[in-house]
Amino acid sequence: MTILAGQLLLAESPNQLELRPGFVRIDDDHIREVVEGELPRSADYLNPNALICPGFIDTHLHLPQFNMIGAHSMPLLQWLESVVFSEEEKWADASYAHKMSTQVYRQLLSVGTTSFCAYASVHHDATLCAMELAHQTGFRALIGQVLMNRFAPKSLCPSTNQLIDEASKTIERFPIDKQIAAAVTPRFAISCTYDLLEAAGRLATQASAFVQTHLSETVAECRQVSELFDGARYVDVYQKSGLLGTRSILGHGIHLSVSDRKVLADHECKIAHCPTANTFLGSGAMDREALETDSVTVVLGSDIGAGYERSMVRVARAMIETASLRQNKIPSASSAWYDITAGAADALGWSDVGRLQSGCRADVLVIEPDIKWIDSPVDPLSMLMFAWDDRWIKRTYLRGQWRHTEDSR
Repeated sequence: MTILAGQLLLAESPNQLELRPGFVRIDDDHIREVVEGELPRSADYLNPNALICPGFIDTHLHLPQFNMIGAHSMPLLQWLESVVFSEEEKWADASYAHKMSTQVYRQLLSVGTTSFCAYASVHHDATLCAMELAHQTGFRALIGQVLMNRFAPKSLCPSTNQLIDEASKTIERFPIDKQIAAAVTPRFAISCTYDLLEAAGRLATQASAFVQTHLSETVAECRQVSELFDGARYVDVYQKSGLLGTRSILGHGIHLSVSDRKVLADHECKIAHCPTANTFLGSGAMDREALETDSVTVVLGSDIGAGYERSMVRVARAMIETASLRQNKIPSASSAWYDITAGAADALGWSDVGRLQSGCRADVLVIEPDIKWIDSPVDPLSMLMFAWDDRWIKRTYLRGQWRHTEDSR
């Protein structure tokens, strides 16, 4: 049993979090009790100025790209050809994938990410390796073998039959009800022939699997999709392929029309907003207010390695800054914290993470800010978000196990 006492970050209502003094009792791998208003001296950890917080959730990242953060001054399509594909070719060696996944998972724990949705590479053995390691480490995650068969080096373009057969086998091994589940993951429409997109859609439907892909990230990309698919709009290509549904997580969603948003809302799709990546590649600024007005659910992703911030707190801060620059309604800091915890969990249907709540997995962070944040004239959650320092994370618990400490950075 472990008792952590401090300021608890609690999901009291939709889209909002509250701070309450109290403690969390962990037994084995789950939270057994959450008590407000009491700071017991017998606690294993007691600090009335510390934040006790659920682990963060990143809904869009690329495992092979953590070694290439910072490849700047290129638009998306050039960036893929010049930098990304050569990195992903290295995953043909499963031992390399294991080594890199180990490094990635260590980095995620260091910034408080305990659950995530990730793209691996086109390589089946490497993807399985990354998934097995995520399972052994104790994460809650969706991971997908990337599906693509054109506009990339030949070594990254297997046949449609091979890709679908391998994806099917991965889903059998990691079905949707597991803590590590396989996602059907076509990279994006440009890199997939229509027969591959259609086969991916069928597989996702048959297996009730999650779908991960990219959508409308840049104007040039949208233009090329239209040229490749007989003038069709990007959203319509995915709809026709059977890739849109309540378990579809679509990265970026920047350049969307009113009719596009209606289709996405009708299918209950999720848009993974990646504000730092959008800025980095000059792709544009997503109109979150328009998406939410049209009833499209928005979640947040780091999109490493176009994204340059591994910390989901900084990604959430960038989301607020993007809304401000667009002169959208500016999300509150409380709602931004919600987005990277309970909000993401709710969108993904993960009822066991994202909250300090009895019965949930004990994925818990102990955060010690070095600023006066509780009795400040500023909203404490806003102060924490805008003054954020990853070094404040002193402990990361994953399924009740203390998996990261400040000293292990």
